[in-house]
Amino acid sequence: MTTLPLFRGLLLAAAFPAFCAAADGVPVKDQVALMSEAKARHETGIARKTREIDARPALAGEIIITTIKGEGVETRSKPAENGDWVVRNRCPETGNEEILVKAAKFPQRYGEPLSQPDEKGYRTFKPLGGDMTYFIVSDKIGAFNFTAPWGETMIAKPGDAIVQVPSDEKDTYRIAASSFKCTYEITTPAK
Repeated sequence: MTTLPLFRGLLLAAAFPAFCAAADGVPVKDQVALMSEAKARHETGIARKTREIDARPALAGEIIITTIKGEGVETRSKPAENGDWVVRNRCPETGNEEILVKAAKFPQRYGEPLSQPDEKGYRTFKPLGGDMTYFIVSDKIGAFNFTAPWGETMIAKPGDAIVQVPSDEKDTYRIAASSFKCTYEITTPAK
């Protein structure tokens, strides 16, 4: 028996009490299975991220804590590796939240920079607009937590979007309702 998960949980609870309190009593569900069920019921749509973002190279070992304005901590990345990028959404209503994007995925999702680096190293990028399958978490499904593809717990609530990369069903995660509305364009509405 190892104490590492317990220690990690205690550290998380001490550092992010609102996040841990939000997970208490929220059922665990499999987001990939929920996506499959939504597809079977024809309740999915297609959306793509279209709003320009700012990005900078991540520092090796850097951990990005994604915080949504009005909601608190959404997730926490694994330590960054060489070549990873910190992506900052241009969405004041969500607090311009940041996420960590792996080196292998960044060029496919964002391409080449549109600007020179600013004083903090951020450059402007335009998402390449890859189609994402999505469904909106309904009141019937209710709030749930799940393990995101990067290994951290995420909580989804009614109104949030669950998105999936069509070429990799395991790459399925939550986008907060406010972030989805701000940064994604719906090309085929979900039912």
